[in-house]
Amino acid sequence: MSKVSLKSGALLAPLPVVLVGCGTVEKPNALTVAWTGIVNSDPPMTYVSVRPSRYSHRLIEESGEFTINLPSGNMTRTLDSCGVLTGAKVDKFKKFSLEAVKGTKVEAPIIANCPVSLECKVSQKLSLGSHDMFLATIEAVIVDEELIDEKGKLRLDKAHLVCYSHGDYIALGKKIGSFGYSVRKHRTKKDGKKK
Repeated sequence: MSKVSLKSGALLAPLPVVLVGCGTVEKPNALTVAWTGIVNSDPPMTYVSVRPSRYSHRLIEESGEFTINLPSGNMTRTLDSCGVLTGAKVDKFKKFSLEAVKGTKVEAPIIANCPVSLECKVSQKLSLGSHDMFLATIEAVIVDEELIDEKGKLRLDKAHLVCYSHGDYIALGKKIGSFGYSVRKHRTKKDGKKK
């Protein structure tokens, strides 16, 4: 298969696409971000990268807090709009019927419309050029009750999450494997013992 060399660019896909909650429950704002992810597991840490010109940048910088809210695919129009409209001119919570609720560990609003929310406290801001990266500890994870099955397992497959890939929003599809499945020993039907 032949390959083509493209110019250097920020092309890594797919990415999670999230609604970042910032401000307060009384005066909330939401910003759509695809530049986010996990950077550490102990302590649990994440980041969001935001242009300094964005209204949300100032809110996060002033409060030192934000929430990362994972939207379902049925929220894609709201998700897109919250990325192109500015909270300095538009009350996005009112315009898109978003519900701001108080978190358990931070003052930044959780977006109740989203099935999963991470409450985050900024530990460091890195100015990288076009964006500033807010590194943060994850203080709490809030999930819709129906995502927890009868065994207490979190079932994100029932959240109908969405991702972002090179300009497109994509609904996550069917499961094709799970962590460690390629090396896991399998039971035989005859004796129930692992192979």
